[in-house]
Amino acid sequence: MAKPVSIEVWNPNGKYRVVSTKPMPGTRWINLLIQQDCRVEICTQKKTILSVEDIIALIGDKCDGVIGQLTEDWGEELFSALSRAGGKAFSNMAVGYNNVDVNAANKYGVAVGNTPGVLTETTAELAASLSLAAARRIVEADEFMRAGLYDGWLPHLFVGNLLKGQTVGVIGAGRIGSAYARMMVEGFKMNLIYYDLYQSTRLEKFVTAYGEFLKANGEKPVTWKRAASMEEVLVEADVISLHPVLDKTTYHLVNKESLSKMKKEAILINCSRGPVVDEVALVEHLRENPMFRVGLDVFEDEPYMKPGLAEMKNAIVVPHIASASKWTREGMATLAALNVLGKIKGYPVWSDPNKVEPFLNENAPPPAASPSIVNAKALSLPVSKL
Repeated sequence: MAKPVSIEVWNPNGKYRVVSTKPMPGTRWINLLIQQDCRVEICTQKKTILSVEDIIALIGDKCDGVIGQLTEDWGEELFSALSRAGGKAFSNMAVGYNNVDVNAANKYGVAVGNTPGVLTETTAELAASLSLAAARRIVEADEFMRAGLYDGWLPHLFVGNLLKGQTVGVIGAGRIGSAYARMMVEGFKMNLIYYDLYQSTRLEKFVTAYGEFLKANGEKPVTWKRAASMEEVLVEADVISLHPVLDKTTYHLVNKESLSKMKKEAILINCSRGPVVDEVALVEHLRENPMFRVGLDVFEDEPYMKPGLAEMKNAIVVPHIASASKWTREGMATLAALNVLGKIKGYPVWSDPNKVEPFLNENAPPPAASPSIVNAKALSLPVSKL
């Protein structure tokens, strides 16, 4: 039996019991639930990742819905417990839901929510930040200064790469990949090569228009190219950022063979999913190619890194913070809460989960809808006509 889990309770006499497995940023999400007669229980246990047993203890005998985190294992056991407690709603506070067995949720009639539409620019900004930090060796230089090793300017001290005029490669030109590409093209006047199964016409038009602007002002125009294969991007790009979905076809998309095709001084960025990169092969490549650099926000066996990665000076590693801007994290909490609330109240599902601005407007009540339910079709949930 799991030990009792410490909680913080809001609106103790509320009709509906909603549990959050973690404290989440902001208070709007709490207020929105309270306004709809929810009792909100927030787990305050000093434990980074709750076990299945911990969450079952939180669910208890009566629970209408749960807001959870992508570090939790939401499968048969948890959905069975939630169903027994009368619950019909669960939402990840995340856009991804690789931690959720959606088939198990369907079996027990539990709606599964996620939070897309609010992470695009924030995630792209971190990918751009890692690109610049890797190119200019900022983390290495920072550590050097803090260690008291700087005793004067030297011509070869922490020489990095100039981004202007180089080629940025994007693998997966969806919302985040395209936002990142625009930042790198406009911010650093880089040329673009991208690979995606679908043509990104909007992105191509943006780069074309910006190139024409530069040309009209006497500067060299930027260019774009849609690659016929991922290999083409690997061979040609100076900076490569990964933005694919994670499935069987993209597992270890970057491996020993693909790394060998990249330029010796290339920069690789991953803010998508950890298993897209074969981390063991990456460590070996970093060791053998000291001028090759990488920026990682996600890891293959998160929260752990493969042996040797932490020691690599040519690697920048951050703890899954791509969505960690105040506005985004508060927005994610709000969307997750409204996913659960919508199912409890019998609201329809919002028609476009990537257009969530009406839910985030603090000066007006949110629409009477669940922002994003990934298994809405399987559960035959109605779609909002708003």
